[in-house]
Amino acid sequence: MTIRQPIVSVLGHVDHGKTSLLDYIRGTAVITHEAGRITQHIGATEVPLEHVNKVCAKLLGSRKFTVPGLLFIDTPGHHSFTTLRARGGSLADIAILVIDINEGLKPQTLESISILKRFKTPFIIALNKIDLVDGWVTHPSTPFIISEKTQSEEAQAALSEKLYAVVGRLAEEGMSAERYDRIENFTKNIALVPISARNGEGVPDLLLVLVGLAQRFLEENLKTAMGPAKGTILEVKEERGLGQTIDVILYDGELRQGDNIALGTKGKPLLTKVKAILKPKPLDEIRDPRDKFDRMREITAAAGVKLLCQNLDGVVAGAPLRAFKNNQDEVLKEIAEETRINIEVADNGVMIKADALGSLEALAYECKRADIPIRKYETGDISKRDIIEVSAYTDPLHKVVLGFNVSMLPDAKDALTTHESKVFLNAVVYGLIDDYQKWVEEQKRLAEAEKRSLVAFPGKIRVLPNCVFRASKPAIVGVRVLAGRIRNNQRLIAADGREIGRIRSLRTGEDVLKEAIVGQEIAVAIEGATVGRQLDVEDILYVDILESEIKNLQDYDLNLDEKETLEQLLEIKRKADPFWGM
Repeated sequence: MTIRQPIVSVLGHVDHGKTSLLDYIRGTAVITHEAGRITQHIGATEVPLEHVNKVCAKLLGSRKFTVPGLLFIDTPGHHSFTTLRARGGSLADIAILVIDINEGLKPQTLESISILKRFKTPFIIALNKIDLVDGWVTHPSTPFIISEKTQSEEAQAALSEKLYAVVGRLAEEGMSAERYDRIENFTKNIALVPISARNGEGVPDLLLVLVGLAQRFLEENLKTAMGPAKGTILEVKEERGLGQTIDVILYDGELRQGDNIALGTKGKPLLTKVKAILKPKPLDEIRDPRDKFDRMREITAAAGVKLLCQNLDGVVAGAPLRAFKNNQDEVLKEIAEETRINIEVADNGVMIKADALGSLEALAYECKRADIPIRKYETGDISKRDIIEVSAYTDPLHKVVLGFNVSMLPDAKDALTTHESKVFLNAVVYGLIDDYQKWVEEQKRLAEAEKRSLVAFPGKIRVLPNCVFRASKPAIVGVRVLAGRIRNNQRLIAADGREIGRIRSLRTGEDVLKEAIVGQEIAVAIEGATVGRQLDVEDILYVDILESEIKNLQDYDLNLDEKETLEQLLEIKRKADPFWGM
């Protein structure tokens, strides 16, 4: 049993510095051929222990580490985190959550925290952009705890204020956090490491904490046997001059050219053979873009590699890879179990699509939390068939495809113009759910408004003084809507039950209105009424509702003034017929 390097994922809100941090870590070894150089893998960057020791020399003292280094997954963000699954959890052994110390927690930060909790992945927080804190004087590549001592009291106070604002927000989310050098028990507190990804300040502290925590708490998980390889497919893609390839992160065992492997697909696991194992050459060795890989006879975990195989039909990102010898049935059963997606479906619901198995599960998880039923789920881009299929769903609010990190194929865009379907695309799960929920609320509001437009609702008006514009044929008077609403063609009655006439039109200034609501003062033309006979100034008039429509009003959510007006109308009507409207 040997100890492999822990696999590290970097998460956080857009523009908070995930990519800048990875770029800085990748670029810290300037001399390509120095001992302990940083090497580039497919989809990952290997930082060996010698390099960590060199960068952290001022902080190490007599401490010694046994983990061989760190393997950073290059694709930053929660998306890659959910895509890269292993052993039923996340591929990452530990994660860095990057937060802009000046902006604090943002929507994607909260989404990242939710994902980390769900996968039970330990993480530390890099509080980035300390170089933008008021008064802070930057010391490139210097450990934070050394740099802080050189800062003015004002700068230290400004940083402390921002840091503890983040601590407070994390406490609201149910997490206890503290600056890493002030923590006594790392199992009870999340470590905060102030850094500047742009110039490397605080990065030594970050690497030291990562390696220290990995060695102290994860060593058992990092033991790897020299057995058949286990890995996760990062991406399936065409490579010029090579054809279809798969990028894989190996997290256990060893892989050799010629090995038999099983790969996860949308259907049954695929059996194939490794034709070539490719690893990127250092940048200064690339002479020709077609010759940017070194061919390896074998590779040991943990590593990121590109594989050429005899067959890759149907293979999907996020699926497992297993090498096998005499245990084919056992491996096939294991892969089938790991690629089986446990998503609850309903007879009525939306369709969801994502680019990988893990992303699909993440979207389904958030849909369930938001009470959005799912009728069908698939990986891959949105097709014409998807658009046609959801257009046949019965509920208009379910004629929807939610697409997480996918695109619409051209024929799907064409189909959308002729089919009653709706597509939502977003690279952020929370954003996707939020977009759909806002649309649902708007559709419900529009449907309610349309239903209301066909129903006579309670309404009460008062004829205003000094606002008689015409006495008859039709009478035109100024009124104030006291409760509910009034519309064209509605009949009006007086408080004693007398019929007054029918509303012919509603105006405000030069504008013709379809309806007037409570609080509005408008001019009303009333057919069949004469001022001084059927109605007069200060009269209170009610919308006359047919008895057959009274029961329909129970289906609507009447507001308080509409309910009061309806009660008053019932009282007026029941003077002549005690059972009216019952």
